[in-house]
Amino acid sequence: MKNVTNDIFYIGVNDHELDLFEGQYDVPNGMAYNSYLIKDEKIAVFDTVDKNFTEPWLANLKEALGGRTPDYLIVQHVEPDHSANIASFLKEFPDTTVVGNAKTFTFINAFYPETEIKNQLTVKEGDKLSLGSHELSFIMAPMVHWPEVMMTYDSKDKVFFSADAFGKFGALDADEDWACEARRYYFGIVGKYGAQVQGLLKKAAALNIAVICPLHGPVLTENLPYYIGLYNTWSSYGVESEGVFIAYTSVYGNTKKAAELLKEKLLEKGCPKVAIADLAREDMAESVEDGFRYGKLVLATTTYNGEIFPFMNQYIDWLIERNYQNRTIGIIENGTWAATAAKCIKAKFEKSKNITWLDTTVTIKSALSADSIAQVEALADELMK
Repeated sequence: MKNVTNDIFYIGVNDHELDLFEGQYDVPNGMAYNSYLIKDEKIAVFDTVDKNFTEPWLANLKEALGGRTPDYLIVQHVEPDHSANIASFLKEFPDTTVVGNAKTFTFINAFYPETEIKNQLTVKEGDKLSLGSHELSFIMAPMVHWPEVMMTYDSKDKVFFSADAFGKFGALDADEDWACEARRYYFGIVGKYGAQVQGLLKKAAALNIAVICPLHGPVLTENLPYYIGLYNTWSSYGVESEGVFIAYTSVYGNTKKAAELLKEKLLEKGCPKVAIADLAREDMAESVEDGFRYGKLVLATTTYNGEIFPFMNQYIDWLIERNYQNRTIGIIENGTWAATAAKCIKAKFEKSKNITWLDTTVTIKSALSADSIAQVEALADELMK
């Protein structure tokens, strides 16, 4: 337990046992499941934690309560890493009023049909709940990133409880840069819902926010325009960093050589940043993150069964599923007898918005030749324009 403000306490837990978040995202520095408590004339608890941390969470809760009984359990998000202990909570405090919107209770019933809620309060956009000196306002945020999501604003301490928004991978005791793991989290989990996040940011702009309390990652108390600015860039599919990201797959090493040659040429020409990734060996979510971070993307891959090499195919699917748009793309294709990768790549992006294709497509027939090296040079020149 630790103080967020004089009356608001952090009662969440760190998870260093988890290897894959949501069964797919590598979390080498663990995960935080955040929960909060406001102690006033009445007491409100915000969300629970993952099912594997019932006992430490209840211990944190009881320490913060100091012998008192909670009046409200506010359920902002029913995803199980935040809601799995609703039944455990109600077993300890059966008379507590559970607060949520109409979809909240539908989802609770779907996930936990045997959970009996004795008292419930259904709220909607703009509804208020007084705890005494603290007045809470409820903000609906559907599809950020589930339909039932809502957020809460405390007008006394100017605290915004933001559910999964402004979250990140990593336990709270991990010493790591916020933006890197927040970006990977955002584009992996929330990235498809940029329009909904933009709507949320417009609502948040009307609030006087001093503290952001997300359900994953650290409580944000300083330089809030930095975090909000990044969220605005990410959710509007804007360019965060000037530079080029080269994503490649390679069977016998020749496409890799072409990708590395392009990187070398770009750096020689003064490109501010060139990132490169082997999609078969590096974390796919990090490559998705870099695909959205930079304004220019180069896809280098082999033709495979008349289509695109599997890891590149998966990578493109991850991008377009997350509404990839407003970017410039170049292609390096490799095919000994029938190079069709470039055609297939362009077809996959047909429904993506505001994609600019570079005129130069590098075509390699097995290994780099004088002709294909010249094409790499021309692609580098075009990327530098």
